[in-house]
Amino acid sequence: MTDSASHLTVTANAYDSVAPLYAGLFKDALDDQPLDRAALEAFAELVRTAGGGLVAELGCGPGHMTAYLHKLGLDVFGLDLSPAMIDIAGEAFADLRFEVGSMDALDLADGALTGIMSWYSLIHTPPEELPAYLGEFGRVLAPGGHLLLGFFESDGGPVTPFDHKVTTAYRWPIDDLAALARDAGFAEIGRISREANGNERPFRQGRLLMRRG
Repeated sequence: MTDSASHLTVTANAYDSVAPLYAGLFKDALDDQPLDRAALEAFAELVRTAGGGLVAELGCGPGHMTAYLHKLGLDVFGLDLSPAMIDIAGEAFADLRFEVGSMDALDLADGALTGIMSWYSLIHTPPEELPAYLGEFGRVLAPGGHLLLGFFESDGGPVTPFDHKVTTAYRWPIDDLAALARDAGFAEIGRISREANGNERPFRQGRLLMRRG
């Protein structure tokens, strides 16, 4: 088994093991997060204004964020490594499409999507593998398509691993992550950096909104 395949297996198994608990903890995660809702609404408006089209939430977990994007008027489906998460999403939001898959090898034609959201799903990707993931995002996004990333920030330091409650994750300096996305063909539209609150880990939270060239 390659290191990449091993990482994907570990991540899928870890989320399978906590899927019901995770779904319960995060089902109302947006209720007290006006900045997060603003980022999602801006992403949705940009996609709609550009003419709409198919959008994917990559790493959708139990589906609540996919459902939120649907309420904002997007034609969206969710994809996740964890079969248990996809089962929960399918039961909770039976009118939406969810499927098991990996973000690094999407079963989609070049330019098939007009939008991608990766909301805390790249955080488990080893840093050396992240450029390939962003390259795959660029492959399946049509020119002018939009990308929204949500992640934990590293405050001015290097990429930092930490003991996430599910499996090892990484905090990224927002400038470094933006630079990797630019290298993959994305132009930055805007960013949000906010303090943690509520039950979140005590790390700053980053959001990057990008457009594919």
